[in-house]
Amino acid sequence: MEPDHARALLAAERAEVQGLLTQSALTADQDRDAGGETGDEVDVADPLATEAVDDAVVAELRDRLAAIERAEKRLADGDFGRSVRSGKRIPDERLEAMPTAELTVEEASEES
Repeated sequence: MEPDHARALLAAERAEVQGLLTQSALTADQDRDAGGETGDEVDVADPLATEAVDDAVVAELRDRLAAIERAEKRLADGDFGRSVRSGKRIPDERLEAMPTAELTVEEASEES
């Protein structure tokens, strides 16, 4: 894959994740504020469950952002498109779908 195209894919992925992270953080804040309000009788576990889901979403988005940063570093180092485990080439089709891919499909399926 051409480096400029890889950069564009990673930039688009970064913009998407940062937007989702901003939105998720706002939603989490709103959920926490709403959990402290009095009103209709509700299960006291509902706000805690909502907070746990919000926190999990934010953590997943931060993990995706870290994966983007690792991919950008591989791109800068000239290693983008190669498995971090074996050094084998990752097909462009996989990188188009998942520009942060660190493993070949075979290697990734071995981890599952």
